[in-house]
Amino acid sequence: MKEKTAETVWKNCLRVIQDNVSPQNFATWFEPIKAIKIQDNVLNIQVPSQFFYEWLEEHYITIIKKVILKESQLNPNYCFDNFVEGDCNRLARSAGYAVSQKPGGTAFNPLLLYGGVGLGKTHLAQAIGIDIKKNFPNKTVLYVQSEKFIAQFIDSIKNNNQNDFVHFYQMIDTLIIDDIQYLAGKEKTQDVFFHIFNHLHQLGKQIILTADRAPVEMQGIEQRLLSRFKWGLSADLQTPGLETRIAILEKKVYNEGIQLPKEVCEYLAYSITSNVRELEGALISLLAQSSLNKKTITLELAKQMIDKFVKSTAREVSIDYIQKVVCDYFDLNIDLMKSKTRKREVVQARQIAMYFAKCMTKSSLATIGMHCGGKDHATVLHACRTVNNLMDTDKRFKAYIEELDKKISINN
Repeated sequence: MKEKTAETVWKNCLRVIQDNVSPQNFATWFEPIKAIKIQDNVLNIQVPSQFFYEWLEEHYITIIKKVILKESQLNPNYCFDNFVEGDCNRLARSAGYAVSQKPGGTAFNPLLLYGGVGLGKTHLAQAIGIDIKKNFPNKTVLYVQSEKFIAQFIDSIKNNNQNDFVHFYQMIDTLIIDDIQYLAGKEKTQDVFFHIFNHLHQLGKQIILTADRAPVEMQGIEQRLLSRFKWGLSADLQTPGLETRIAILEKKVYNEGIQLPKEVCEYLAYSITSNVRELEGALISLLAQSSLNKKTITLELAKQMIDKFVKSTAREVSIDYIQKVVCDYFDLNIDLMKSKTRKREVVQARQIAMYFAKCMTKSSLATIGMHCGGKDHATVLHACRTVNNLMDTDKRFKAYIEELDKKISINN
């Protein structure tokens, strides 16, 4: 997003201020003000005199602060339209949408969104804020990272203006604080946030928090704060399943107006299972490789790129991808492989998938069995022995395994 200049921000503020004060007062007290600079998201303005400053502070500081906060630090790309819903995030997304339609007026206050890195917490929190601003233009929405909140509080102590800091946050209609877990161990910051939280909640203002873990797992956060986090709803965002990963990539590709072969999209989704950020990063790297080297995007290029993109983590292919390659090779439906059927060709394909999963992943035998239709670890061991025996006695079968090995390997 293009960086805004101090002049641009102040002009936007003046437009709103002009609608809220008399023409004479606007001409007297606001037209002489000059915007100097923006640094660390703080707008510096210059006024003609100390008397001028004191008059503004006494009569207009609330409206100035509120209007400046219309620059609410929200990223327009983090909207609901760009947020792909799946089983992994459905509750969080539904609650977030409900809050955006009625901020402070649902049972989801506070709304705490939690989950691991790169699963969409920040995206969803900002999407709620963007929709609230769209639905309620007069409401003040502020998104702030917890590190920024802590730094601002420390500055307020240094400058002896803690009351201004507290009053500033108490004016917000919807407060979004990202990564609240970073308040852990910071007693004074937790204390001031406790009072801000209480004030906003009692006035029916909406509070949205994100964290990397559930409240029950947070260490170093005061009990009185944790109890307040539980007043509303804590909704987790989990690692996206295969279908959601494919949908995320397809949405990204569509939004960028790019053509991507289906097999490449599926390969990325099967290969990168950890989080959305890494998945989107892999796609961007692939597009960059294609553009810079003037190469067509192919499955081969995707395999080469994946190997470089996540050197230590993604050399290990996923069980899902192994099953897909084996099923494609034998022209079987993957649901059939995971079913209870004892048809010979299905059993053999299932055993081969188990064999490659044991060879190529760090997954336990129990995990491999679970992915292959709920089999136990003994069944997986038996499958591996069967495949090894057949490779020793059946040349045709050994050729199948060698060919599949090449197809599955991401170093191919």
